[in-house]
Amino acid sequence: MDERKTKNFVKETYSAIAQTESSCGCSCCGDTVDFLAIGKKIGYSENDLKNLPEAANMGLGCGNPVALASLKEGETVLDLGSGAGIDVFLAAKKVGSTGKAIGVDMTQAMVDRAKANAVDYGYKNVEFRLGEIEKMPVDDDSVDAIISNCVINLSTNKDQVFKEAYRVLKNGGRLMVSDLVTEGELPDEVRQSLDAWACCIGGALEKQKYLESIRKAGFKDVKIASEAIYDFDVAKELDGKIKSIHVEAYKK
Repeated sequence: MDERKTKNFVKETYSAIAQTESSCGCSCCGDTVDFLAIGKKIGYSENDLKNLPEAANMGLGCGNPVALASLKEGETVLDLGSGAGIDVFLAAKKVGSTGKAIGVDMTQAMVDRAKANAVDYGYKNVEFRLGEIEKMPVDDDSVDAIISNCVINLSTNKDQVFKEAYRVLKNGGRLMVSDLVTEGELPDEVRQSLDAWACCIGGALEKQKYLESIRKAGFKDVKIASEAIYDFDVAKELDGKIKSIHVEAYKK
């Protein structure tokens, strides 16, 4: 794959998604537009979803990393690929007024939408920054926890993402992410498809390669906290080959 072409396609796709109200905008979502149902299916509680800015839930993601992260009051948490802000807003409630939740996203439209949500709902302890997760606009050793929800698979350089995550975490900090991985290799036509990349499939690493990429960055105690077969509304030929995993790792 041409990395620049792939990144630009993904960026354009999610910029368009940020400006629509009708669906998640991705072909693998099929015709489903019930965002509440989608959110509950991937791990959010109904209470979570009903106490968030409605425009923050766009039917994206493959898990609930905030539930995994065990966030505490006063902590600083960073969300990689924060989109319209759903996980940042959930994290902000956990860390409280003495903490901070930061979102980084490479699309201006998503950042603008998230910032508008924060203003409309009076969030004071959140911040949204425009930037790429391969080169985060975040200081060294400055965050307690990193979360991400089905975004790292979109990167064309996952090793660099995990190196950056290690850089910005404080010693003792933790990485708690939800993502899609594969069981075995995917067909070449899927790997080469820009649509498949934008739908979080084409760039998904094989499970053990994903974990090894985290270890290579320096993380310790890397493990899968939970995993499940990921069901698609379409692309039935991939049933059973894609898994949703929750991964935890630590900087020591």
